[in-house]
Amino acid sequence: MFSQILRFLLDTVLGFFVFVLLARFYLQLLRAPFRNPLGQFVTALTNWLVLPARRLIPGMFGLDLASFLLAWLIEGLLLFLLYLLKGESPGSGSGVLAGVFFSVALLELARFSLYLLIGVILIQAVISWVNPYAPLAPLFNALTAPFLRPFRRLVPPIGNVDLSPLFALVAAQLLLIPLEYLTRSVAQLL
Repeated sequence: MFSQILRFLLDTVLGFFVFVLLARFYLQLLRAPFRNPLGQFVTALTNWLVLPARRLIPGMFGLDLASFLLAWLIEGLLLFLLYLLKGESPGSGSGVLAGVFFSVALLELARFSLYLLIGVILIQAVISWVNPYAPLAPLFNALTAPFLRPFRRLVPPIGNVDLSPLFALVAAQLLLIPLEYLTRSVAQLL
């Protein structure tokens, strides 16, 4: 019972932090405005870890590598801790095991990214219908525009209704299927 509680707490706290670090990475990658409550929340929550890490991990090509690498390392650490809590021991092949953990962690980041995209598209679609001039609308528009643009070229609005979010959501769901399969396949190496 204690092990289950600890697993739940670790997964919740570290998983949330990985999610916020990924959000920070994508906010900077897509040049989304940070002058809003959500941007300020993400910055305040991650600055204590990201700013010192930037001294060691510089950005490249406008990418905030510190946020991404920290998310990857924390996800790998989380997977390792959950593995240990199951009662497993690393054994002699710890180098291979570390490679598997960080491979699964990278696949988990891809899965988190797709879930983040799905959530942002849903929120943006609701905001565009309910209150297109909401303070968070520019943030969600900046985050979704690069992903919706190809679908907007293929599917024109029908009766002033933009169906591109629907097609983007279907595409994201389709990408999740092989990603889940690949993650399970790599995780079986543990």
